[in-house]
Amino acid sequence: MSAQIKVAVLGAAGRMGSEAVKAVTEAADMELVASLGRGDDLQQIIDAGATHVVDLSVPGSTEDNVRFAVEHGLHAVVGTTGWTEERRANLQLLLEQNPSVGVLIAPNFALGSVLASAFAATAAKYFESVEVIELHHPNKVDAPSGTAVRTAELIAQSRKEAGVGASPDATETQLEGARGAVVDGIHVHSVRLRGLVAHQEVLLGGPGEQLTLRHDSYDRASFMPGVLLGLRTAESMPGLTYGLDGYLELGQ
Repeated sequence: MSAQIKVAVLGAAGRMGSEAVKAVTEAADMELVASLGRGDDLQQIIDAGATHVVDLSVPGSTEDNVRFAVEHGLHAVVGTTGWTEERRANLQLLLEQNPSVGVLIAPNFALGSVLASAFAATAAKYFESVEVIELHHPNKVDAPSGTAVRTAELIAQSRKEAGVGASPDATETQLEGARGAVVDGIHVHSVRLRGLVAHQEVLLGGPGEQLTLRHDSYDRASFMPGVLLGLRTAESMPGLTYGLDGYLELGQ
């Protein structure tokens, strides 16, 4: 039997963090060695003998948390938002100095959501029009969601490679924000509504037909299989992986 994965969870007191603590504790091949909240000393991770870190903290802390992990040779699975292209580039440089370390930054850990985004990217090159709608609870602090941004990026890349032009849109006048945000040429709309958890629709349209790809997370437990997959895979995937799709066999 292989050695257990020794895991430290950062942001353990949050909604996602508490679910991760539970999931790691219940995983037969893992041992939860540290649970840290905001302001806790990161040295506790090293003292506890962690080999892997799950960062589910806050955008203002995540870069320092992951840098600490990488500099100490710990693999990291990251679900915290705020990872701009510049931050990811800085992390990539750091990982080049620590080539045995694997880091996964995942905008979404729900396997169904990741698959839906991949399916949307495949389908988008066959349809004239495409837009994204993401729906979340009103406590979410960022809009659009990281998942929606990632989905739009994948769609845009797929359409560009296939030589598909921009979606037709004759809008000449509009109230600010009426057409949503634009991510790599793809319109993304955000809804914040009490009672929701995390939901996304990709609308694809062509002459005489429409295809809708929708994923719904009704409970944060839906994210935990992806977190555990990340922990089990990070060591064998050194360097930076952006998006859980990088750990899945999607044939892309």
